Amino acid sequence: MLRRFSFDGAPTVEADEAGLRYFVNAFWTAGQRAGHNLHEVSYRACFKSQLPEFFIGRLTAPGDRVYDPFSGRGTTAVQAALMGRGPAANDVNPLSAMLCAPRLDPPALAAVAARLAAIDLSRGVDDPGEADLLAFYHPETLRQITALRAWLLGRVLDKVDAWIRMVAINRLTGHSPGFFSVYTMPPNQAVSAVSQRKINARRGQTPPERDVRAIILKKTRLLLADGVPPPHPPAVLMTGPAERTPGLAAGSVDLIVTSPPFLDVVDYAGDNWLRVWFAGIDAAAVKIDRHKDIAAWEAFVRRAFQEFARVVRPGGFVAFEVGEVRGGVLLERHVASAIEGLPFDVLGVMVNQQAFTKTANCWGVSNNSSGTNTNRIVMAVRR
Repeated sequence: MLRRFSFDGAPTVEADEAGLRYFVNAFWTAGQRAGHNLHEVSYRACFKSQLPEFFIGRLTAPGDRVYDPFSGRGTTAVQAALMGRGPAANDVNPLSAMLCAPRLDPPALAAVAARLAAIDLSRGVDDPGEADLLAFYHPETLRQITALRAWLLGRVLDKVDAWIRMVAINRLTGHSPGFFSVYTMPPNQAVSAVSQRKINARRGQTPPERDVRAIILKKTRLLLADGVPPPHPPAVLMTGPAERTPGLAAGSVDLIVTSPPFLDVVDYAGDNWLRVWFAGIDAAAVKIDRHKDIAAWEAFVRRAFQEFARVVRPGGFVAFEVGEVRGGVLLERHVASAIEGLPFDVLGVMVNQQAFTKTANCWGVSNNSSGTNTNRIVMAVRR
């Protein structure tokens, strides 16, 4: 089955290694920002929308249920909705549903503009961390941000409010005038206030005044520029561990497309401190998995697949993306080991090798000295 998958008609290179069948090709475009504009929401370590689009288009039909148990910003769920499938998403991070849900059923631009105009942003709220926040924001900008935050936290959100919150979360920090902050690190994580002061000193910069309403409206226009998803089955969005998803019925999923947390140590509270502050999330209550070694990671993957065995229908598929070669560790082999004894057949490993990279080697590292520009996807089918 994998042999017939291709993007541009080029032949797929096949090889066997360590008991796995590898299929190497450029399976989807290497172009940047080639997907739907609704995907243009920043998030750490997210894959391109072309990845789920590739599998959804080949392995499902309209109305089928497509699920991502490690949803992140919601790329798989949004792409599923854009293709008329039923989106399902789960993540232990509560920010994930906040970023995903509004894009599955976006409000009209006029409704967003009207709601923003109705919010009084002139009455900011004093915050004990204001001194730290002023490393990022002009005092007037901070007054608008704290007023918007207080307004959102003080009400039950409808779809327009949820959209405004989603956009605001993504405009908190960045490195262009399209963000609320002064120039800082890329918008998928926030540096500490101490680090930001050093950036400000090094660059000789002070936070400029920003118009929060105008920035939210501008980003909304960009996100909606390609239109909204067509009618699709209702979404199932969950927050919790991937090994326990009672929101999904047994045998209800036709395709899983996902990328799990890897061996990297993630400082959730440190990376997301501004986002969780704005959203009113208790970062200490978010139990992000940390895997000290490959054995712990493999056990984590097995627990996830045990739950996949419950929710995926017989004949349904799992596309499990494990990124690139990491320090010589081929994670796909540990995925195959984790699946042993479960009701899945491993079909092979698809290595999406982009044409713009230097020479890549699907069994090692030969692009520069630290990695290859590839996606490595373990394909499995439910028996």
